Amino acid sequence: MSILSENAAARRRRLTTESAIKAFFGSNALVAIVVLALITIFLFREGFGFFGQNLANLRLYRRAGSEYVDIIRAQAQTHAALSRQLGEIRLQEARTLPSSSSLQAFDQFAAAFSDSGEFLNALVSDTNDQALALREALIAAGTPSAVSSAEGETPVAAAAPVDPHVAMTGLRFADNKFPTIAMAMKAKIDDLLAAPPVLNASRAQRLFESWKKRTRDYLAQFPAVSQQLHEWNPDERVPAYRAVTSFLFGTNWITASFWQDWYGIIPLLVGSIMVAAVALLIAVPLGVCSAIYVSEVAARGEKSLIKPYIEFISAIPSVVLGFFGIAVVGQAVRALSQMPFMKWVPFFPISERLNVFTAGSLLALMAVPTIFTLAEDALRNVPRGFKEASYALGANRLQTIARVLVPASLSGIISAVLLGLGRVIGETMVVLLCAGNRIAIPDFTQGLGAFFQPVHTMTGIIAQEMGEVVRGSIHYRALFMVGLVLFVLTLGINYLAQRLVARYRMSIG
Repeated sequence: MSILSENAAARRRRLTTESAIKAFFGSNALVAIVVLALITIFLFREGFGFFGQNLANLRLYRRAGSEYVDIIRAQAQTHAALSRQLGEIRLQEARTLPSSSSLQAFDQFAAAFSDSGEFLNALVSDTNDQALALREALIAAGTPSAVSSAEGETPVAAAAPVDPHVAMTGLRFADNKFPTIAMAMKAKIDDLLAAPPVLNASRAQRLFESWKKRTRDYLAQFPAVSQQLHEWNPDERVPAYRAVTSFLFGTNWITASFWQDWYGIIPLLVGSIMVAAVALLIAVPLGVCSAIYVSEVAARGEKSLIKPYIEFISAIPSVVLGFFGIAVVGQAVRALSQMPFMKWVPFFPISERLNVFTAGSLLALMAVPTIFTLAEDALRNVPRGFKEASYALGANRLQTIARVLVPASLSGIISAVLLGLGRVIGETMVVLLCAGNRIAIPDFTQGLGAFFQPVHTMTGIIAQEMGEVVRGSIHYRALFMVGLVLFVLTLGINYLAQRLVARYRMSIG
């Protein structure tokens, strides 16, 4: 009887201990789920308020005539860009033939081209002032507008009241002014193109021919711009979907502007993708080949040396890697591009040491341990019988690795690469320090030279600007929308990686 009671008491104690362990781990898992759910809800709540504010912003942009002014401003900016390109052509001529007599004639040509846009710039300035006055009048009259990220700054003195109708009438005078100015510009530039300067450097000649084609295309679209100005209607309603499409497909990220804020994610997305592409291009061969070597080729002593050192890289703080990129990698790449034996590269020398390549190189170093560890595990989990059967059929080690082990572990290797991509695309400090932080889409006409231009990334913009924005402003909510896009991207990458891992496990099961 005593033995039965002792067994029952032992079972009760065991059940009590198991229940306590289950409750402890279960409660921690529940807390983790609740915290993740709260973070997700907070992101969506703060982010989706952006669209209403952005729509109000876009509607005010049209009603105030800012959209009308920007049609003219785009022509002035294109003219200024063509002037800057002339400076780049001159640089090529001077670099190849420093003492060339053609430089003086080219300088006169460039100055005359720049002066041809004088009246267009004056028109932009006049219409700009009128649109700003109209904007203030509409806001004072109660037109909905987004909360500015510049809220809280010292207010300027109140201007005299402006009649919106009078201001709009004054603004629309440009309907007749622009065609007159455009005709005069075209006549001046046509005269310049009729007697172009002579260039001696072959590269400068090619660039100048390309410039002349772009300039003729620019002049040819003046009639269409005039028609667009005539047809522009400030009362045409901006559809609600524009609040979404202007964010997802917009190519400008302009904040705290006295003129107009723009929140387009494309420059940030392109920057993130380019940096991640460079990182994977470097990290995947290093990580996968290292995993193959350690798993199948290296001796025991080599394994004990190589594996811990590769995995130790993940313990290096990202800010330290960022400093290393600034002081060593970026400087070394720029110095290399300036070497005389590198003149054959079309886009060398580079002027920016902080660019896509610098940031991608450092991120590759961070992704190698993840790819290496997971790829090695995938190779080790291939059934031993596969390898033995390959050797039994007469295959050598290289053939066995290439035709048996790698294909059998391919799902695991791909999942390792995807998890490495998730590690790269979510990194903040390295890209903030090493990518250059220029919010612009790189010039892809330079080919591979685009990867040596500065960019900004989604993680970098959040880290850089979140501490400076007013809570609840459109800028604040735009950063949360960037975070949501980043959240969806990393979630999709990790989901795809998990599916591949599950498929891999089923294939070897």
